[in-house]
Amino acid sequence: MSESVFVGLCRTVGSSSIVAIRRDMMDIAEKFYDQTEMNEIYVCIDSGSYREGFRLEGSDRDIIAWSKQQSVIWDLSQAQYCQSIKSTHIFADCSESSPGFALLQLLTPTTDETVRRSCFRMNGKLYISSSVHRQTKCSAVGIESKIHGPCVSGHCGQVEYDAAHGFVSDIWPPPASSWIERCQIWPSYHIVNEIIEGGCHFVAIGNKMGNHEDSEWRISFSLAEQKLVYSMNHYHFLIYGLLKIFLKEVINNTPDEDNLLCSYHMKTAVFWAIQSDTLTSLCPQNILEGFWVCFKLILKWVYKGYCPNFFIPENNMYLAKIFGTTQKNLFSRLYGLYGEGLSCLLKSSTIKSYIVKFPYDPNCSIDTDENTLFSAEDFDLEVYDNIWTVQNKQLYLRIPSLVLFHMLEFLCYRHTDILSSQKALEDLHVLVHQGQMIHEESRDISWQILGICQQISENYQAALYAYLQSLTVDPCNSIQTATLVRILIAIAASQ
Repeated sequence: MSESVFVGLCRTVGSSSIVAIRRDMMDIAEKFYDQTEMNEIYVCIDSGSYREGFRLEGSDRDIIAWSKQQSVIWDLSQAQYCQSIKSTHIFADCSESSPGFALLQLLTPTTDETVRRSCFRMNGKLYISSSVHRQTKCSAVGIESKIHGPCVSGHCGQVEYDAAHGFVSDIWPPPASSWIERCQIWPSYHIVNEIIEGGCHFVAIGNKMGNHEDSEWRISFSLAEQKLVYSMNHYHFLIYGLLKIFLKEVINNTPDEDNLLCSYHMKTAVFWAIQSDTLTSLCPQNILEGFWVCFKLILKWVYKGYCPNFFIPENNMYLAKIFGTTQKNLFSRLYGLYGEGLSCLLKSSTIKSYIVKFPYDPNCSIDTDENTLFSAEDFDLEVYDNIWTVQNKQLYLRIPSLVLFHMLEFLCYRHTDILSSQKALEDLHVLVHQGQMIHEESRDISWQILGICQQISENYQAALYAYLQSLTVDPCNSIQTATLVRILIAIAASQ
């Protein structure tokens, strides 16, 4: 049964190669956005399941946005170390808040109208109200938007989105210092450093059980979580996907009850299970054992009424949500599923379809080789389905279609067909170097795209040459600063 579910998950959630393609597409789309004028003062990036590589039916898009001109500090002495461009300093005051939350005190004047409207005085100090800030952002988006937790929810075409507008702190939060000490097994030292350097964010929602619900801000680790998901092996990722499917189709398939558990709780369970070294030696034959480890962990948390945040364990994510009668009823339902053993998975129509398609036969083996599960057409379809994420960003820049085509071809094939990937890079090289099919206003971005692809392939000398060429042509796309940054990164990587 485990092998059947593995094959089905690879088709529903994605093989390791397909998930890598999706993530590469998002990465390159963000690179384009980094070079737009909008990004000079404001950052807006994808987060959540879509950014992690999922494309499950019914999933929405999670977005987190913040201003580069505002920075949150944890100690007043840190203000002098903030980048000069961040003219507005905000102090995170945790003294009166529960773990995982803080009051945000405005230290310096701001020209941000939303922040100014959200300010209130308390004990002679100026603070930013999370509820007013959230409502102001919601009103600015339009009549069809609504508040959903810390986010403004709405529709963009047929896509539902949750956008969290908040603040960034470039400094790792002191309340999460214990997380660094716990990282002995997972993630790696390199990933831990990347996460620490990325700091954290604050999103507009307070603790419902606290004294400052309308004023507090929740500490968000969404970008850190993205790096953690990326550092999972593919079996971990599939278990995470299996939990999401089981949550939607079984646990939360109760029309008469509120959905007390969410996908974030599933992800947290996987994080804790990996770090406690209980998800080791996974393979297609035992992937269901990994699911069972995480399910039992969630059952234990519901029984205790305590779900520890992965970064700040003192932050109980079930607080004000799972307690009393609701906790008792939820535990009873989960314990009933636990009593059924792995057969409870058959209550999910999606998971049941995996098992029915490949019924158990001890005399037959199931092909679990990812390379044979998907045809070339499957990969092409995946590419086409994801191209729009790049094209959305392309609207801000003058990128020739052929340059974009060869770049996407290079990115997609590098996980599945090294020769085709190299051929795409060579075609891009010839196209840009000859320049005959590239208009003058597109040459700076074309050279930079070539440099990015060369850098990804670890040909740093070729990348440096392309970046330098990008600086010598007319700067029609205003990407010189981004090019200089890439030159410094390429030089550092080549040494």
